[in-house]
Amino acid sequence: MAHTPASPAPIAITMGDPCGIGPEILLKAIAKAPDPQALIAVGDPHWLAAEAQRLKLPIPPRIEPAATVPADLQHGRVDPRAGDAAWRSIVHATRMAQAGAVRAVVTAPISKEAMQAAGHHYPGHTELLAELAGGVEVRMMLANAELRVVLVSIHVALSEAVRTLDAPLIVRTLQIADRALRAAGLAAPRIAVAGLNPHAGEAGLFGREEIDIVAPAISEARAQGIDARGPFAPDTVFMRARGLAEFDAVIAMYHDQGLIPIKYLGLDQGVNITIGLPFVRTSPDHGTAFDLAGRAGADGQGLADPSSLIAAIAQADMLSAGARVKSN
Repeated sequence: MAHTPASPAPIAITMGDPCGIGPEILLKAIAKAPDPQALIAVGDPHWLAAEAQRLKLPIPPRIEPAATVPADLQHGRVDPRAGDAAWRSIVHATRMAQAGAVRAVVTAPISKEAMQAAGHHYPGHTELLAELAGGVEVRMMLANAELRVVLVSIHVALSEAVRTLDAPLIVRTLQIADRALRAAGLAAPRIAVAGLNPHAGEAGLFGREEIDIVAPAISEARAQGIDARGPFAPDTVFMRARGLAEFDAVIAMYHDQGLIPIKYLGLDQGVNITIGLPFVRTSPDHGTAFDLAGRAGADGQGLADPSSLIAAIAQADMLSAGARVKSN
């Protein structure tokens, strides 16, 4: 299906690690899409075609060649050749977005271990995408129908997350989150900020980070016109934001503080959104599930659930609805 300069550009979906469930959920998601032509699978056409045959699924109508997967790869194994193919697919899809050929990038799960074994030393998608976009400052937002969470620190050790926490870092996170929420259609986002310590420090009894770092950052953000509030006790703030009752998003101080409540609400609808990029990027909120990869159910179509990837595609579609194909 041809796209004119006035029509929405397609959405790119990377195949993820070919030894994991990425190719399977990609094939299932495109097969279930209202308009499969509006989606472009990015990866190895031969591997995707072989997976489609194995799973008794249709081959995607649009595949962008981006990598070559060795035929002897085994499902469920960490393999640097798979990590390299996943990396190449991400890079290719990013370049398509930067060229205006696609309006959003949706990434299937990768194995960080396999990618690093292939010589691509990134903690994950987020850091790789930030570098490919020119070193822009990004944040990870996790979202589902009930909750949005933005992380101050992402893939670092907890000790490092605490050691490097400072007010400017929190202010920049609030700025990036506020811009992203406004771009998503919220005219006046209400952002809660979680404390670092139990009970948000209990007035300094359990740590002074809330007094010395978090509260000053909130005051600075409010002075800039951002509706930031807190710091709130981390064990209750997510409940207060659930269903978007009191807040439109919560700023979490570190990775697990934010991901545990999102994942507890269900992996099938969680979406990871990289905010701060010059293009839309989303992904499922789960990993490669090597234990499920390559296995077939009674219907022969595999055991992997594509729900989170489908939700990621829907989120990418919503966030990039105004994007158009660039004219040559």
